[in-house]
Amino acid sequence: MTGGYGGAEVIHEVSVRVDPAEIVVLIGPNGAGKSSVMNAVLGRLRVDGGHVRLTGRDMTGVPPEQIVRQGVSFVPQTGNVFPNLTVNENLEMGAYIRSDDFRPRIEEMYALFPPLAEKRRAPAGTLSGGQRQMVAIAKALMVEPVVLLLDEPTAGLSPRVRGDIFRVVREINTHGTPILMVEQNARQALGIADRGYVLVDGRNRLEGTGAGLLADPDVGAMFLGGGGGESRAEASDHGDDTRG
Repeated sequence: MTGGYGGAEVIHEVSVRVDPAEIVVLIGPNGAGKSSVMNAVLGRLRVDGGHVRLTGRDMTGVPPEQIVRQGVSFVPQTGNVFPNLTVNENLEMGAYIRSDDFRPRIEEMYALFPPLAEKRRAPAGTLSGGQRQMVAIAKALMVEPVVLLLDEPTAGLSPRVRGDIFRVVREINTHGTPILMVEQNARQALGIADRGYVLVDGRNRLEGTGAGLLADPDVGAMFLGGGGGESRAEASDHGDDTRG
């Protein structure tokens, strides 16, 4: 894909693929075009060249609300919950395009996110940062998406809570939901990823398995503070006892 905003191009012949049941991570420096790729998928960025395809269908130029109805769920980095609504009301809002009985799905979300079950009647704005992010992800899952897009899901969270979020992301994926994730915590993200892409200046720089990119000395020098290599389990289990 090549495209941008207004008269400026911000992504240049970027290719990204998410296969069924995969976790795919986009990493790169600030301004690399990671979130712009997300916006292109969502129909919020002008695509001048290339295509956006969802399960074989060409979605290039399709309005965002139609893309959501086709099964793409997106969790933005900020502004991703209704703070004055309760947790349960947020989940109900996530099901707004459903016409069936979605109450069993709400209970599935409480089983996936046990800390939210006891907070179901609390306003989302009163929760900790980590719990609010859980609400945001659960809300996006209410429509049982074809693919889930996460933009910086652990931004601003403590190491312990980051680990909790990464474990939940892996569990969501084990239930069959493909995930495309932009993440600055590159070591932990690659630790749970099947594959990853490194973007620089709006272009593809590197592509590989999560483990392969973790072990790549160039990736280590650029984004991991030195060389590679933690395992998938280790990468998701760091932490302290600070709440996010």
